[in-house]
Amino acid sequence: MEKCCSTTPEKTNTKGHQHNHSDGDGHDHDGHDHSHDSGDQTVLQMFLPAIISFIILLIGIAFDNYVKPTWFIGWVRLVWYLVAYIPVGFPVLKDAWKSIIKGDVFSEFFLMSIATIGAFSIGEYPEGVAVMLFYAVGEVFQSMAVTRAKGNIKALLDQRPDEVTVIEENQPKTIKAKEAKVGNMIQLKPGEKLALDGELFSEAASFNTAALTGESKPDTKNKGEVVLAGMINMNSIALVKVTTAYEDSKLSKILELVQNATAQKAPTELFIRKFAKVYTPIVVFLAIGICLLPYFIVDDYQFRDWLYRALIFLVISCPCALVISIPLGYFGGIGAASRNGILFKGSNFLDSIARIQNVVMDKTGTMTEGVFKVQEVSISSDFNKDEVLQMINALESKSTHPVATAIHNYVGEINHSIPLENVEEIAGHGLKATVNGKELLVGNFKLMDKFNISYNIKHANIVYTVIAVAYDRKFAGYITIADSIKEDAKETVEKLHKMGVQATMLSGDKSTVVKYVADQLGIDNAFGDLLPEDKVNKVKAIKAANQTVAFVGDGVNDAPVVALSDVGIAMGGLGSDATIETADVVIQDDKPSKIPMAINIGKQTKKIVWQNIMLAFAVKAVVLILGAGGLATMWEAVFADVGVALLAILNAVRIQRMRF
Repeated sequence: MEKCCSTTPEKTNTKGHQHNHSDGDGHDHDGHDHSHDSGDQTVLQMFLPAIISFIILLIGIAFDNYVKPTWFIGWVRLVWYLVAYIPVGFPVLKDAWKSIIKGDVFSEFFLMSIATIGAFSIGEYPEGVAVMLFYAVGEVFQSMAVTRAKGNIKALLDQRPDEVTVIEENQPKTIKAKEAKVGNMIQLKPGEKLALDGELFSEAASFNTAALTGESKPDTKNKGEVVLAGMINMNSIALVKVTTAYEDSKLSKILELVQNATAQKAPTELFIRKFAKVYTPIVVFLAIGICLLPYFIVDDYQFRDWLYRALIFLVISCPCALVISIPLGYFGGIGAASRNGILFKGSNFLDSIARIQNVVMDKTGTMTEGVFKVQEVSISSDFNKDEVLQMINALESKSTHPVATAIHNYVGEINHSIPLENVEEIAGHGLKATVNGKELLVGNFKLMDKFNISYNIKHANIVYTVIAVAYDRKFAGYITIADSIKEDAKETVEKLHKMGVQATMLSGDKSTVVKYVADQLGIDNAFGDLLPEDKVNKVKAIKAANQTVAFVGDGVNDAPVVALSDVGIAMGGLGSDATIETADVVIQDDKPSKIPMAINIGKQTKKIVWQNIMLAFAVKAVVLILGAGGLATMWEAVFADVGVALLAILNAVRIQRMRF
């Protein structure tokens, strides 16, 4: 069944080539997928076959029951209803034949084909046409729903222009975006979208980043700051220096991530697929039993009556409501999340995040801005303060940590003549190097302890982050650095608590700083002075209590914890290639408030999926029993199949209209 009811779109890679998606069981989704290329058709074109059939069917029913012309009998009546049947029935018969050739005999097309052909064989022409007509209408609505669900991805695909204007010899020249090289200077006019990642060369420019982050507020960038493909220049002409190849841009990675998301199936979705493959042949054999077995039990057995019951049973049993609405529900969830700047790597993570009981978060860059500023510089009078700061600045330039940026902003230009040798980053401690044959240590006080450097500072009493410095085996002093809490961080913790989710903060920063931030935000548990392995042990302890954990961090330094957690959430996906690679969920705009939003989207998606499962099973079970007992007609069968499918689809697309 998965071939006929897959909602997985064909994947388009960033270079525009098409690839067929293969599901987990090795079947390519190259068959019918309910989309019918509806994107290239108008609504009228999609409904036209059904409209033609409907008009001819209505005229036929009028002839049968009201006008009753003498000629509307025998072969004339049969041909009339066959003409009504062909526009909606022929495509289904063709798909049934294709499925049989591929080895998938028990498809929904096969069920509908034998049910409607059977109805014709016992003279129930109007009902045979009606079943196929309503089925065709259902197919069109399904196609429209899938097309709508794909809209978010198509919107992303449209964000990147095909051409760019580059400046060569002081002259603007338009070239293909793919041909732009690293180092080219792009001229971006107001209203134009940037096609490649780069560095702003103009003094300042404002950009609309809604396509990437879901955030409509303009983002002002200054000279030297990173600008990304998909951003729209808002005011004046801007110059951007290309820093990344077209296919390696953040937008390319995001597009690939979103398009590949449906490849990772949720357990519910996988179960329904397997269920349909077993369920459908069982139903066919039960229908044969309903038709033939009463011959040996019932005294006044009438083949025509029991065949009619069997045909009703077949129509009702079609599992289309399940195998269409469930993937559509998950796809809608992924689309709703991407519209809000949250990227799920697969529908399985929507399921996982809905069950989260604990959110464990990093501090720097997750709940705080990650923009540090130097507050105090205390260097011993035994040392030349300027020389020490120059050495610290040169050494920190080897690190990407936000602390390094703060020191650079405070000290100024890096003195590249300082002879740094044997530079080494010690995880969870800091940096070590040799300068002029003497050892330079820059990091936390654990680094001082590790190298047996004595100091007389009560650093535990300092609320700010403290960077300790030692040179030539002597304690030289310290620098204090402060980071500001994100404006929506407190609201994030409050929302998590309302959901019944515990919040824990784990950080390598000093305990006093971590406790201060945690108290400000109302976080349940907070631990500082942690090495990467300490974070792993803390998460293991939570999981040992049979609790589900989502870890929120930068996805690079915290890779072991991300791997251990049930759901890895990366903040700042636009700022780190590694983040997109390692995390299960990427929050693009660094806003912690998107964490509870992602959990809520997961919960709502799961709720809608289970509503559809219960609705489909309940209605089908009732009408199946009535049909087998001869109490239901083909019309009830149509409602149980197409009606329930449409209700489930309408319910599934509801998630795309929700506000989170």
